[in-house]
Amino acid sequence: MSMLSVTIITLNEEKNLPRCLDSVSFADEIIVLDSGSRDRTLSIAREFTDLVFEEPWLGFARQKNLAQDKARGPWILNVDADERVSPELKEEILSMVTQETPCAGFKIPRKNYFCGQWIRHGGWYPNHQLRLYRKESGAFALREVHEEVQVNGRVGTLKAPLEHYTYDSISDYLQRMDRYSELSAKQYLAEGKTASWPEILFRTKYTFFKMWLLQRGFLDGTNGFVLAVLYSYYTFVKYAKLKEMQKSQNSIKEP
Repeated sequence: MSMLSVTIITLNEEKNLPRCLDSVSFADEIIVLDSGSRDRTLSIAREFTDLVFEEPWLGFARQKNLAQDKARGPWILNVDADERVSPELKEEILSMVTQETPCAGFKIPRKNYFCGQWIRHGGWYPNHQLRLYRKESGAFALREVHEEVQVNGRVGTLKAPLEHYTYDSISDYLQRMDRYSELSAKQYLAEGKTASWPEILFRTKYTFFKMWLLQRGFLDGTNGFVLAVLYSYYTFVKYAKLKEMQKSQNSIKEP
């Protein structure tokens, strides 16, 4: 039987961690890499696994790759603390890692829970994520945010969902949005992207149009509308921050 290692990075996740860890208890080993939690995260993690480590924060991708480095299994399943492996997904994962497969990794459909409701539209489902992969063939690409696994080889797709218990409230979204928009803007700046005000306004409007109409977010009712508005605002903020960073960068370069 091929060994399966689950990797999880944490910071103050006492609320989500117990159910996450319980859902992956079928794995051969669970690696939890913490970056300075001040709540009960560490003590909860040690109830499920002896492989609990503490390291300074290096960024999402680097932190997840560091957790992968500590894994011994040939197969890695990476999950976030606010995610849970459904029973159906558990069986599908075990089936894949215990048989000969030409795939180096597998995308998993993720369904997202927002403000008391499973969101089925607006680009939020099936929201495929490459999370199951051979350790020797994959790693997270080094990005500031929205990090993704890149594998050298064929990629398959599983059918059963990974459950994501995302933002509890609009306030929760807005608090995290400030951090994510800042990281996205930094990533864009590093990639040499630029933004003008007409482009920012177009992207903002198009984000709402795409989520609400093209991706049928209206079928999710009020929460579908709220998400389309919030993501439009996120789009505006991250590109506005990019423009602000560009201005600051250019002012430094001027003699």
